[in-house]
Amino acid sequence: MELPIDYPTLRMIWWGLLGVLLIAFALTDGFDMGVGALLPFVARTDEERRMVINTVGATWEGNQVWFITGGASIFAAWPLVYGVSFSGFYLAIFLVLVAMILRPVGFKYRSKRPDPRWRSAWDWALFTGSFVPVLVFGVAVGNVLQGAPFKLDGDLRASYHGAFFGLFTPFTLVCGLLSVAMLVLHGAAWLGVKAEDGSVVQDRARRFGTGAGIASLLLFLVGGLLAMRLGFRIEGAFDPAGPSNPLRTTTVAAPGAWFDNFGRHPWMLVAPVLGFGGALLALLGLWRRSAALAFGGSSASAAGIVATVGLSMFPFILPSTIDAHSSLTVWNASSSPSTLFIMLLVVIVLLPVVLLYTAWVFKVLWGRTSTAALKTDPALY
Repeated sequence: MELPIDYPTLRMIWWGLLGVLLIAFALTDGFDMGVGALLPFVARTDEERRMVINTVGATWEGNQVWFITGGASIFAAWPLVYGVSFSGFYLAIFLVLVAMILRPVGFKYRSKRPDPRWRSAWDWALFTGSFVPVLVFGVAVGNVLQGAPFKLDGDLRASYHGAFFGLFTPFTLVCGLLSVAMLVLHGAAWLGVKAEDGSVVQDRARRFGTGAGIASLLLFLVGGLLAMRLGFRIEGAFDPAGPSNPLRTTTVAAPGAWFDNFGRHPWMLVAPVLGFGGALLALLGLWRRSAALAFGGSSASAAGIVATVGLSMFPFILPSTIDAHSSLTVWNASSSPSTLFIMLLVVIVLLPVVLLYTAWVFKVLWGRTSTAALKTDPALY
């Protein structure tokens, strides 16, 4: 069957969709996790902590849809990437899942008993379930940028030659800390939007958000400087419409190659500019007590930082450090044309539904959470 969209275009569309889903995850579930990471520090009494929890309590489950959708899209569109990353990073992914399991349990059980020790334990569980995934996600991105130690055999079966603690290098830790700082800033800005106006929680959130914003700027700069030693390039001719077989592509490690795309396509510089400029706007919003400016800036910064990674690496998705020929790219690791096209039709139908439903939920549940409401509304945590 002849498809109405050619194979290279389908591959590009799905690469773009993957980026959109990852940015959507950072923007939505990101502020949930940022709030969770701030919980023990910005809220000190039981009422304050309940208020903070309820700023995300109505939407956190829906926001996790983007995490699930992102994983599903990798499985459907880039099966080789899914197979290599989920098997090679198995222990790290297991750690993330264990930590994330603490979140729904913490939300549901935290206020079931009035015992202060019981509630404090679940508060720290919510912190762990937010902080650990954010840190590991950043470390994972760092490992993608520096390459993973895997190799494909002639039958495209992957063998991973790394160890769990090998994931943590100075560069990947900088990426992990940048992820934490970026989303703590986003969470602090969200508390400015949703927490009781003029409350001490907002004041503390501004202080922590200011520190996180400054850290984001510095870590993004340091990460960029360290990335100058990293990179891969495709050598020789390649066919964007060719079969999905990485072994047919000649790639080499090339320090500094992650900056090539910005020279060839100057419009891509919009991404790092958003990363830096958004963080500066968020800081300005926090200082001026403008919730809209702070949240808009933190959103722009998170989107810019995520987009910077994807645009700098294109067309690579997961390079290999021990066998460059096994590196996975947009052109050599995708599903078949028919699979990409059918899945695209599904996305065209369902993605607008998800977006409309999400917008409706936020509209209906909009408004600030106050400590007074905790005493009158039985639906609150």
